Amino acid sequence: MTDEIARLKADMARATPAPDPARRAANLRLAQENFDALQGSVETPRPTLRRPLMARLLDGVTTMIDRISLRGAALTTTAMVALGVVVALPFDVLAPLRVEYDLPIAIEEPEGVAVLDGDNETGAERARTTELPQVMAEPMPLAVGRDETAMGQIASESFAATAPTGAPPVAQRRVVPVPGDVVAPIEGDTEAFANGETNPLKSVQTDPVSTFSIDVDTASYSVVRSSLTRGQMPPPDAVRIEEMVNYFPYAYPTPEGDAPFQPTVTVLPTPWNADTELVHIGIQGDLPATDDRPPLNLVFLIDTSGSMQAANKLPLLKQSFRMMLGELRSEDQVSIVTYAGSAGRVLDPTPASQRTTIEAALDRLEAGGSTAGQAGLQQAYATAEEMAEKGEVTRVILATDGDFNVGLSDPEALKDFIADRRDSGAYLSVLGFGRGNLDDATMQALAQNGNGQAAYIDTLSEARKVLVDQLTGALFPIANDVKIQIEFNPATVAEYRLIGYETRALRREDFNNDAVDAGEIGAGHQVTAIYEITPVGSPAVRIDDLRYAPAEVTSTSDEIGFLRMRYKTPGDSRSQLIETPVMPGQGSVTDDIRFSAAIAGFGQLLRDGAYLGDWGYADAIALANGARGADPFGYRTEAVTLMRLAEALDRN
Repeated sequence: MTDEIARLKADMARATPAPDPARRAANLRLAQENFDALQGSVETPRPTLRRPLMARLLDGVTTMIDRISLRGAALTTTAMVALGVVVALPFDVLAPLRVEYDLPIAIEEPEGVAVLDGDNETGAERARTTELPQVMAEPMPLAVGRDETAMGQIASESFAATAPTGAPPVAQRRVVPVPGDVVAPIEGDTEAFANGETNPLKSVQTDPVSTFSIDVDTASYSVVRSSLTRGQMPPPDAVRIEEMVNYFPYAYPTPEGDAPFQPTVTVLPTPWNADTELVHIGIQGDLPATDDRPPLNLVFLIDTSGSMQAANKLPLLKQSFRMMLGELRSEDQVSIVTYAGSAGRVLDPTPASQRTTIEAALDRLEAGGSTAGQAGLQQAYATAEEMAEKGEVTRVILATDGDFNVGLSDPEALKDFIADRRDSGAYLSVLGFGRGNLDDATMQALAQNGNGQAAYIDTLSEARKVLVDQLTGALFPIANDVKIQIEFNPATVAEYRLIGYETRALRREDFNNDAVDAGEIGAGHQVTAIYEITPVGSPAVRIDDLRYAPAEVTSTSDEIGFLRMRYKTPGDSRSQLIETPVMPGQGSVTDDIRFSAAIAGFGQLLRDGAYLGDWGYADAIALANGARGADPFGYRTEAVTLMRLAEALDRN
């Protein structure tokens, strides 16, 4: 043992290079470049980070150590010296950098050859032949810095230039400038949410018909939860009441007959106003037998831009998709497209049974660069069309913080772009990650126009709910372009208002126009819509009669209204119609219905509460507590906790 240690010491002494000022300067420069490039936003601290400067510098050094794999002991000493000095150096002004590797597709690694690249494997962990897939027409950016005139003066460099004399040969790396590839600094909170003014109270005599598109999104509830658990009231525009209500599973009656879903109407007293009533519409989608579902083609379109570095963004995204992979079948396929500065396919269509290959592709993803969302969408749709086969379901899942800053970034322009590709048959769903620069408006525009849904992932528990527990509903559509229209009877109803769905309003004539896009229902989905109505003669009537009123109502029907729904079977261009009258006292008031009313009241309190009178958080808590029921997943218990948090924050 003593002889072996002596030989090891002698080998280490021989491998250690003699001091060389030129080599040391080259290592320092290279370490500084990589350190700056890995920071994401060089000029300003990221808004989610609240740590001292020295702690952030040390984090950067740790990240760089993880990214740079040094194979062979010859460079260990000089590299560590360089890394140690970086901590004390100021941030430098660098041009945007893109890293290219001069490595062939397959590299034979004979004994004595050290290969330096950007992964985290060591020489012992890697096979003798290294397969490096050529995945993009142009190299993926490692990270970017600031756009300076010095950008074009950065010369090509090589790791080989820093190797000591006599060291093993090293594969080369070039650093080349990338014009215009710049991350705009985030100045504080840049979040943007899509919403409209609270739906107003309407007179049945002058405006008896209400028309809107259904909404199965749940993003708003998760954003509200994220805000409250951080000790902040959510921005009012972040509160879309229908998404809060639709977050929870309800046991509505299952469809009967050939229709893919069934509406159930219930009329009940309004919790916050004794002189009005609620018309509660619950829709239950059919849930086909698990064995009957068609093969699934998934394209993961992943934002790897610099804004995705935070722990609750790209790292959480990777964990979330790993959980989802366990729910897929061998006949399903997965492809991965990323975008940051430029777009590229990092995983060709791969059977879901090759889970190790898919997870390895996810593990290799790193954040850095600007957000070329348009290029990513184009590449993802091209990949989806390549994967699609008749009778299969093809879906693009965009995972992002919504920060599109290269290419199309305006929600209206994105809306047109997605609408042009909707007819390809590929659905587009959007998963939001992180806070601080969450562009909810863009995410909503994409999901609503891509025949998909939007969800916000703030925890692993939420990832499991969306991507595991509700996977079938999220990915397999049973009805497209679902619209709701209700005509209220002026003989029995004086006023009404739709609670939520502000961003889903349709014109009356849109209901019968099959060219107008609307929301989709997935297998097993539940959708809830709630109207508050004021009966004729109620003291709660707020709108005065017109001086020049329409002709006197002659209807003798005691109906509250008449409900119509239109939908298309996936693949069909012509819609089908469902109709049913709404009668006084209709339906049975269950815990599901009472709990959904509590959440509707909670959402109104978070927005403005203009129609709630003295009804407050304590009333919402009491109503929700009394209607929690079995609550097997704890979602309703969590909602009550959030109500208590909101009550305390609102009081302060």
